[in-house]
Amino acid sequence: MRTLITGGAGFVGSHLCERFLAEGHDVVCVDNFITGNPVNVEHLRENPRFTFLRHNISQPLEVDEPIDNILHFASPASPVDYLQHPIPTLKVGSLGTHNTLGLAKLKGARFLLASTSEVYGDPEVHPQREDYWGHVNPIGIRGVYDEAKRFAEAMTMAYHRSHGINTHIVRIFNTYGPRMRLDDGRVVPNLMGQALRGEPLTVYGDGSQTRSFCFVSDLVDGIYRLLQADFHEPVNLGNPNEVSILDFAKEILELSGAKSEIVFKPLPQDDPRVRKPDITRARTLLGWEPQVGRSDGMRRTLEYFRGRLPNARK
Repeated sequence: MRTLITGGAGFVGSHLCERFLAEGHDVVCVDNFITGNPVNVEHLRENPRFTFLRHNISQPLEVDEPIDNILHFASPASPVDYLQHPIPTLKVGSLGTHNTLGLAKLKGARFLLASTSEVYGDPEVHPQREDYWGHVNPIGIRGVYDEAKRFAEAMTMAYHRSHGINTHIVRIFNTYGPRMRLDDGRVVPNLMGQALRGEPLTVYGDGSQTRSFCFVSDLVDGIYRLLQADFHEPVNLGNPNEVSILDFAKEILELSGAKSEIVFKPLPQDDPRVRKPDITRARTLLGWEPQVGRSDGMRRTLEYFRGRLPNARK
């Protein structure tokens, strides 16, 4: 089996490269490093079954060899990144999805789209089920990411219905773990980085907004299972264990031993008030649910970040 993974040098993408290599696949990793990091896949380059292509998937890609699976994970995924790169974000969700679906059609490959819980926007239904259509501001600052993914889902279903492509869609909820960037702006690296540097921890709004955090190995296992499934509509993957951001910040203080204070700043525009997946569909279809508890996953992630901050507090 040969599996092509766009965004393969990113946080989740690099873990997927490892998993598919471990399952015996040849892996073609495609990335242009707009947010990915070559260090994430450096340890894989000596593997004869691993190939790296530096390419912007918003431009057409030609591959001579057969391809059995295409996983489209290329996209800025954190607010810091997609607000800095709004047009590339829209392009990779539209043109990039079109290019990878076209390649899947040409090669007769299975296709899996990385979508996101952000398609639900600031949800009015809680927890979020796949049949909820969402509450999104299409012209707000976050719309470049939200609508790119919503469009990508629509195109993926169109290729399935019109061309019979074997497509899959995963809606990814907050995921964390090793290889996240400390500067990517998401809540886990933000708070952990501040704690390790002895800085005040920043909480937006009053901290009552909630998130549900899934460890990356659990997400990757769910994605691998979904690719094998005979199911084509979106599937939520995430950890339904919900926590407020304020309580989460307190957990990080306790875990790290930091004596930092918590400071409050205004809530960003269109920031979701709640986020919790209903994973009934994943449990039923895939026999999947998260295995890594938050305390264990947080400890492993904190140690990863500690090793990347030379002056981190011990």
